Amino acid sequence: MSVLLSISIALIVGLLMTRLFKRFKLPAVTAYLIAGVLIGPYCIGAFGIDGVGFATTEAVTKLSLISEVALGFIAFAIGNEFRVSELKQIGRQALVVGIVQALVAALFVDLALLLVHIWMPHWLTLPQVLTLGAIATATAPAATLMVVRQYKADGPLTRLLLPIVALDDAVGLVVFAVSFGIAKTLVSGTLDLFSLFINPLIEIVASLLLGAVMGWLLTQLERLFNSNTNRLNLTIGAVFLTASLSMMDFQCGPVHIQFSSLLTCMMLGTVFCNLCPLSGDLMTASDKWTSPLFALFFVISGAELELGVFTQIAIVAVGLVYIVFRSFGKYIGAFFSAKLAGCDAAICKHLGITLFPQAGVALGMCATAMQLGEQGHLIRNITLFAVLVYELVGPLLTRQALAAAGEIKPIPDHVKRRRQDKLAAVGK
Repeated sequence: MSVLLSISIALIVGLLMTRLFKRFKLPAVTAYLIAGVLIGPYCIGAFGIDGVGFATTEAVTKLSLISEVALGFIAFAIGNEFRVSELKQIGRQALVVGIVQALVAALFVDLALLLVHIWMPHWLTLPQVLTLGAIATATAPAATLMVVRQYKADGPLTRLLLPIVALDDAVGLVVFAVSFGIAKTLVSGTLDLFSLFINPLIEIVASLLLGAVMGWLLTQLERLFNSNTNRLNLTIGAVFLTASLSMMDFQCGPVHIQFSSLLTCMMLGTVFCNLCPLSGDLMTASDKWTSPLFALFFVISGAELELGVFTQIAIVAVGLVYIVFRSFGKYIGAFFSAKLAGCDAAICKHLGITLFPQAGVALGMCATAMQLGEQGHLIRNITLFAVLVYELVGPLLTRQALAAAGEIKPIPDHVKRRRQDKLAAVGK
C-alpha cells in the first residue's frame, strides 16, 4: 500500500507543480524534479510519514524499476529519430558533432581538474581526474526529449539534436571505458587490456546487435495483428522485454559481456521505425501511453538527488569547476564542429547549450567508478552535485536555446481562445 501511495502522490504532486511552474515559463521537467526534491528524503520525506514522500534513499531505490523502464522507452523514442530518409540529410553532421563535442568536453574537464590536482593534490587524485573527465562526455537524453515534446519543438536544430544525444552516449561509453581503465591501472598498478579496450567495444556491439534483433523480431510480429491497439500493446511489450534483456551481465572467459540499456532500446526503435510501415502511428500512440511514466521518472529522479553534497566544501568547489568547464567544452566543441560540418549559423550558436543536461548515463558511470574504493566516493559525490545543478538548470537552458533558434512556436491566439472558452464552460 505504501509503495502505491508513494507512486500516486509522486505523480500528482509532479503534475500540480507543473501548473505552478507554468506561470514562470519553466519546463515541466524542472517542475517534476523540484516535486521530487520536495517529497524526497531531505524535505517532506524527512518527517517519516508512511506513504507520503520518500523517507530514505532506499525507499526511492525501490522504484528503480520504473526508472529502468522509462529510460527504455526514452531510448526507443530517440531511436525513431534515426530514420534513413532523414539521416541522409543530417547523418554526417550528427556524427561529426556527436563525436567532437563529447571529446572536447572530456578534454576541457581533464585539463581543468588536472590544474586542481596540481594545486590541491589532497583534494583530487589523477585517477579521479581521468574518470570525471570521461563522465563529462555524457548528456541526458531524457530531459532533452521531454523539453522537445512539451514545446513541440521542430526545425533543423531539433532534428540534429536528438541523434547527437544518442551518439553522445555511445562515444561516452568508449571514452569512459578507456579513461576508467587507465584510472584503475594507476590505482592498482596492473594493466588490464580487456577492461581497457575489448570490453567497451563488446558492450557497444552487443547492445546494438541485441537491439537490432529485437527490432526485426518486433516488425515481424506486428504483421500478425490487424488492430492498431494490439500492435501498440505488442510494441510496449517488446520495449519491456528489450529493456529487461539489456540488464543481462555475464562473464565469458576473460571477456565481460554486458549491455547498455540506452543503446539497446535505441537500436530497437531505429530498426523498428525503418522496417515497419506503421511505425509512425505506433510511435505517436506510444508517446501518449508513456507520458505519465516519464513524469514519474523525473519525480523519482528529483527524489534521488542528494542535497547533502552541498555541505562539503571540496565537493562544491571541484563540482563547480567540473560544471563550468564541461559546459564550456560542450558549447565550444558543438560550435566549431557544427561549423566544420556545414551547419546553419543558428545551429552553431545554440546547439551546445542544448547539450548541457546530464543525468542517468553519468550516474551509471559514477556507479562503476565506485570500484576505485575511497576515490570512487568522491567521484560519485561530485557527479551527484553536477547532476543536481544540471537537472534543475539544463532543461530551462534547452528550452531557451530552442526558442532562440525559432524552433518553439508560440501558441496561436485562436487555440488560446478555444481553450479559454472550454475552461469558462466548465466553470459554469
